[in-house]
Amino acid sequence: MNTASEVLVIIVSAVLTVFLVVAIVALVYVVKILKQLRRITDRAENVADSVEAAASTFQRAASPLAILKLLGTVVEQTTRMRKRKG
Repeated sequence: MNTASEVLVIIVSAVLTVFLVVAIVALVYVVKILKQLRRITDRAENVADSVEAAASTFQRAASPLAILKLLGTVVEQTTRMRKRKG
């Protein structure tokens, strides 16, 4: 091999080494970001489950509350009518 080809081999190997180091560092950061995204999605799922459970609880509680409110309104109206007559 002559000196020109040796110099080119050295340059190419140095560039390849730098590229590999940069690729490894980038891969480490990508893995860290993916782990954070996984934690965020797990938290979002937990929040969604909590909201869904709260909504179902409110839905179940809304029916009895509506009935109680209706009964309260009927009692209030009858009480007013009796006061007017009495």
